[in-house]
Amino acid sequence: MNLVATASWLLLQLGDLTNAVSVDVDLDPAVGLLSSAVGSFLLTVAVGAIMVALAPAFTESKMERIRAEPLGSFLYGFTCLVFVVLVTIVLVITIIGIFVAIPFLLATMAIWAVGSAIAFLAIAERLVDSEDGWLRPLLVAGALNGALALSGIGWLLSFCVGAAGFGAVLRDYL
Repeated sequence: MNLVATASWLLLQLGDLTNAVSVDVDLDPAVGLLSSAVGSFLLTVAVGAIMVALAPAFTESKMERIRAEPLGSFLYGFTCLVFVVLVTIVLVITIIGIFVAIPFLLATMAIWAVGSAIAFLAIAERLVDSEDGWLRPLLVAGALNGALALSGIGWLLSFCVGAAGFGAVLRDYL
């Protein structure tokens, strides 16, 4: 049997499958935006609280660096992020490097989360005092990140704030 005959025979055996497979997915943009906003709020508050509890001196020094050099921190963070993407692509192309790329990306995501939380804390501390404790700045930082996610287009500003925090965290180590 040639290829055409085999394909024809298979089609006759299986019948018409166009009606057998249907995908019914309801996409609600409002639910997506709301869940993204809640996730951004919770992640910022949780990571910020962990950083303030475990490494308050480190957190405050990075917040001071972001306030002192926001553009420099952003450029350093953005450059490091481009480097991460390039290294990941090279590792994935080599196939065996996938085993290195996955932990590398997980570590990068963790550092990004820490840097982003610290950067939002630096902004929130400018808006509210932290003399009474870190609860109010943490909630304001989470609210800022959540509000940016809720706006739909705020991801760009949130990315810039995260890149500044990423750069501030990595600057001493690279």
